[in-house]
Amino acid sequence: MLFEFDATHYAQKILSGEKTATELVKRAITNIETLNPTLNAVVVKDFDEARDKAAQYDDYLNTLDAKAKSELPPFYGVPILLKDLGQSQKGVPTMSGARLMDGHVASQTDNFTKRIEASGFIIVGRTNVPEFGFKNISDSKFTGRVNSPINANRNPGGSSGGAAAALKAGMVPIVTAGDGGGSIRIPASFNGLIGLKTSRGRIPVGPGGYRGWQGASVNFALTKSVRDTWKLLSWMQVEQLEAPFMIPSIVHESLMPLNRPLRIAYTMKSPIGSAVSKFVQSMMQDAIEKLESLGHSVIESEPEIDGVKAMQTYYKVNGVETASMMQGFEKALERAVTKEDMELMSWAIYQLGLNMSGVEYSQVLAYWDEITAVAETFHEDFDVLLMPATNGPAPSHDEFSHSDQLLDQLENIEQFTSDKQQEIVWNMFDDSLAWTPFTQQMNLTGQPAISLPMYELENGLPIGAQFSTRKGGEYLLLQLAQQLEDAGYLKSSIV
Repeated sequence: MLFEFDATHYAQKILSGEKTATELVKRAITNIETLNPTLNAVVVKDFDEARDKAAQYDDYLNTLDAKAKSELPPFYGVPILLKDLGQSQKGVPTMSGARLMDGHVASQTDNFTKRIEASGFIIVGRTNVPEFGFKNISDSKFTGRVNSPINANRNPGGSSGGAAAALKAGMVPIVTAGDGGGSIRIPASFNGLIGLKTSRGRIPVGPGGYRGWQGASVNFALTKSVRDTWKLLSWMQVEQLEAPFMIPSIVHESLMPLNRPLRIAYTMKSPIGSAVSKFVQSMMQDAIEKLESLGHSVIESEPEIDGVKAMQTYYKVNGVETASMMQGFEKALERAVTKEDMELMSWAIYQLGLNMSGVEYSQVLAYWDEITAVAETFHEDFDVLLMPATNGPAPSHDEFSHSDQLLDQLENIEQFTSDKQQEIVWNMFDDSLAWTPFTQQMNLTGQPAISLPMYELENGLPIGAQFSTRKGGEYLLLQLAQQLEDAGYLKSSIV
């Protein structure tokens, strides 16, 4: 039996005695075994550990009185899938979609996963990703492509593609995800889910790594309801003094209704100047009308940021961080990594990083600070910025194939100058970036953004509306999301 409702629903059923953790874990395992041969969403199965933990949870629950049950963590006994990119669990295999990590077993549990476990979830496995999470689709050559549960000829997105497919299909009622350039919001848009990228510094990091692409990458979740998103956010948030980035905790105990109309900016322009699809224009007009019907003021405006330059700096950071990662592999393997160890995309990004000077890298990070100031100033005049989450619905599996000329350049990228390598990497992402150009800037500025399932095409394929705001403003985004959900404007609303 599929999970049709949200995680909060099933947590309540466990506390009331209508369901047990063992029943729900068994259901999740059956769903995965039944659906995964078609979807390829789950790459690591942790079924024995999940069964044992569920039995322990049930035994413990039976010893508690009503007061003690009310003090349990919010998702006690609910099964969940973790994204197989970071989010490590001691003693559990993790591959990051990469051949280089074949057979790798995590030596420690990271702080994000510890907090997920402390919230009461029972982990049943890990979800498929593109190699090292570099793509907006999930089609790793090592772990295989993920098929959309809406249409198997389409890809559910990336890099949290396996997570999105598993949740949309009903394998489990909630999944973790991660977002380094849209990897939560893009799959949310393609699959009609709710995807929140949190503020930089909101969610626990470490101990294996604390900066996550210099703060661009964060972990969180994909959900079916606003209440799940809020409940998980309020539980997961930390003020982590050992971390390089920190933000004050949200002080509200519950998600209260909006008590004022918002001043909402919107733009239908692509940050990189690419054409905006007619589907997205229709979605945006529909979203504007819904917002105005709720009393909000919706005005066309956007921060003055050079989107092309922003993306160029984004690729440079990816390159340097990848080069650093590859040095770690070389130390562990006691040999140099080669082109044959990885996909051409990963090799190209690695080579780009090797040729980046420390001076240029410092200038990139200074530029991120500059555009953060621009974006924060913009929100002195506007509460929220509305943009599309993606420039269309989930793409077909072969949508972003490369030309023979580009493939040849990628094969020989180490032979080119740094400037030429940057051009090749831009061209490598050109088509896929035009499909998803709206999400990356919030990763550079560290601001929160959420994709909400507000629109579907006539063929049933979803496109998400994206709302962003100033750092620390997740509560406002979720208030607005709750208002939209209460009004019946979210396609996947759970009540």
